[in-house]
Amino acid sequence: MTKAPTELAEEVREQVKDRSSYLGVIDRLNKASVEKHWEAYADIPWDDPDLAIDPKDPRWILGDLDQLGRTEWYRSQPEEVQAQIGLWRVATAMKIGLQFENLLKRGLLNYAYWLPNGRPEFRYVYHETTEECHHGMMFQEFVNRSKLPVRGMPKALTMIAQVAPWIPLVNTELFFIFVLGGEDPIDYVQRKNLKGGHIKHPLEQMIMKIHIAEEARHISFARHYLKHRVPNLTKGRRRAIGFVSPLILGWMARIMLSPPGPMVKHFAIPPEVVREAYKDGAHMDEVSDSVGKVRDLLAELDLITPVNRRLWKVLGIWDEPKARRTARTTRTAKAA
Repeated sequence: MTKAPTELAEEVREQVKDRSSYLGVIDRLNKASVEKHWEAYADIPWDDPDLAIDPKDPRWILGDLDQLGRTEWYRSQPEEVQAQIGLWRVATAMKIGLQFENLLKRGLLNYAYWLPNGRPEFRYVYHETTEECHHGMMFQEFVNRSKLPVRGMPKALTMIAQVAPWIPLVNTELFFIFVLGGEDPIDYVQRKNLKGGHIKHPLEQMIMKIHIAEEARHISFARHYLKHRVPNLTKGRRRAIGFVSPLILGWMARIMLSPPGPMVKHFAIPPEVVREAYKDGAHMDEVSDSVGKVRDLLAELDLITPVNRRLWKVLGIWDEPKARRTARTTRTAKAA
């Protein structure tokens, strides 16, 4: 492959009624990884002058989709400062992305290490690991060329996150919920930005399109794995997963969507502006929406109970599952 995808890829969504249909999904994902994949240093012309990163480039200025970009404080800043803040946001998102994918790759390899001979998941896991390696390289190359001192995850969270690669050795289902907790929020934001025409710089566009195309497969595998495995779990394991899942999803979504502390400090963004941008209802709605697909999946798998639903609400990531919202809308329409 030598060009970035021109359309937003969609994940494979099929009912996993039995093992045969589950294996069919894996087979299609394996074939797709062979037929359509990208390499960080073969398919992105990094030295093309049109892709050069200039921190003063107005194409980095945040649009209305970003909560900070809506504030009066941000709009009152000189154009060059607005551009630098916008680039910092993008570079930080990529740094956090490659850190998460580092944890993901290690977890996937731990999972694959113990798979018996003949398991089809082995091949797919190695396809995904290879693709994630290229994502990490293109994210880090972007960060390097931005020349910004971005650090990604806060140090304390980085230390806690080192537990993640070992989760598959204890509970593979919980690990793939962690996978979706990291992949779905950023996929949600990237798709929304691209579809809304908010990404102006061609290098960022190219990286996002490649990432979305391949992440659609990764998200699909995790979802189908859970659909295949969760129904056969014991009641105790299901309760444990149902309790821990909102903690993982709430934590991951906030990491992906919250403002980086060093950026706030570097540009002396006033505390009241940070509160206005990232602690009001609109931002919390965005956080909740970013985990909407995972929440709907867990509801479909009966992992959300009246008890753990309270935890979803406390963490600010609750909304009625899509099936219930649709049914409610239908009833309202019929009543009218």
